[in-house]
Amino acid sequence: MSDEARLERAGNGLTPVTDGWFVLNARDAAWIRHETFGLRCPFELNGPVARSRDDLEPHTFPQFGIGLTVIQPGRPSTLYHEEPGDQEDFLVLSGECVAVIEGEKRALRQWDFVHCPPGTAHSFVGAGDGPCVLLTVGSRTGGGVRYHPTPLAPSVDVQTSSGAEAYAQYGHWVNDAESPV
Repeated sequence: MSDEARLERAGNGLTPVTDGWFVLNARDAAWIRHETFGLRCPFELNGPVARSRDDLEPHTFPQFGIGLTVIQPGRPSTLYHEEPGDQEDFLVLSGECVAVIEGEKRALRQWDFVHCPPGTAHSFVGAGDGPCVLLTVGSRTGGGVRYHPTPLAPSVDVQTSSGAEAYAQYGHWVNDAESPV
């Protein structure tokens, strides 16, 4: 039998700080923001959310990550990349965006689903008149990430497996974002 996880405030919202099941409304969860890459709700105690509570160890889901991403028109969700050992899936909950996948562009709208098997290079760029909300899910087998150059989306100049190197010019995510939902 699984115990209920303890939720505590970190950054601007609640996050699980122990193992176990939990119920958390996205409006009450901790959100992070980036000037270039939009807003994210990771539903985990990691990254900027974890840094807001130096009394707690990062706490992530061991098998897959799940979160919400909100991107504005013309703005990317990430740099163009692939996870060689991990699949990722995306569901457009609202708004519009363009998926850049394996060198192709695909216009997406509400309820479009995108499946990226391991090794599929991809990124998303907001489109339309307002924000796009993506539900993001990805496995965590530890395959790492590779960033690739492409003229179709924000990307690196030279292929790299270093996230720190790829994102160096963009600054950091911060945990003071208010929930947009």
